[in-house]
Amino acid sequence: MKAIIPVAGAGTKLRPHSYTQPKALIPLAGKTVLSIIIDQMREAGIQDYIFIVGYLGDKIRDYVKSRYPELNATYVHQIDRQGVGHAIQIAKSAVNGDEVIVVLGDTICEYDVQEVVNSPYSMLGVRKVDDPREFGVAELDSEGYIDHVIEKPQIPKSNLALVGIYKIKESNQLFDCLESNYLQGLRTHGEYSLTDAIDCMLKQGIKMKPFRVDSWFDCGRKETLLESNATLLKKFEKRRESDYQFENTVIIPPVSIGEGCDIRNSIIGPNVTIGENTRMNFSIVRNSIIGSYSNLYDIVLESSIIGSDTALKGEARRLSIGDNTSIDLG
Repeated sequence: MKAIIPVAGAGTKLRPHSYTQPKALIPLAGKTVLSIIIDQMREAGIQDYIFIVGYLGDKIRDYVKSRYPELNATYVHQIDRQGVGHAIQIAKSAVNGDEVIVVLGDTICEYDVQEVVNSPYSMLGVRKVDDPREFGVAELDSEGYIDHVIEKPQIPKSNLALVGIYKIKESNQLFDCLESNYLQGLRTHGEYSLTDAIDCMLKQGIKMKPFRVDSWFDCGRKETLLESNATLLKKFEKRRESDYQFENTVIIPPVSIGEGCDIRNSIIGPNVTIGENTRMNFSIVRNSIIGSYSNLYDIVLESSIIGSDTALKGEARRLSIGDNTSIDLG
């Protein structure tokens, strides 16, 4: 089995951060979105990966090579972004007829990956939502199999949203449907949709089952990214306040502070992620994500995302600042 991870999106909803950093590499609870996905796949024994890269693709490639040098990784460049269906279609030669599990690059879910991988059926991850109109939606038949899927329906017949995880056994049929839709110019909301290709497979009689995820973390927008960071910190971060030794500094768990940080005369937490080699003095930070190699002095931050290699001086309350920025709020 091969894992396909599309990470070619520009991440427009996370700008300005995504101008200089792929959203899959934004720090999250001491990890990144991409590392959480890869770690889940590796625990299930998957070693073959296909990354669909585009905007800032070199950073994805460098990150995977440095953090996961043992992976058998292939990189497919999506020059013209025409939707997830198009992204998967251009990976056909790399898949070479094998089974695949597709995990969208901004999707973090808790589920039994091994059970999904070992299933004799193709499987789609689902979760009940209050308003399914913004998602792909799965409809089930009387036996619990998936009968129909549709992308962002105006009048949904089901509240089972597709979460962005697809285990496909019949990859040849998947690519046949993707190619057919592409040749027909069949677009949904202006893009070639993976959902449409899966519905094509269902119409051909291929059996698919749903699997429900325990948790689904939204990492596509600033507000939900901070909520996901807080939740995942509680799950991942095992260090206690006493494990951090910083001069005249109070730590309020849960927090994740990277290696090489120099923090003094500050209050950190709760729900704070700080990248590596960041310096901080006379500051208060809570419910925020701070990148690596940043320098914060005399600042108060709440519900903020600060990029890497950023300098902040003065006082503020809410900021959303990308990489390589210097601000004096005096």
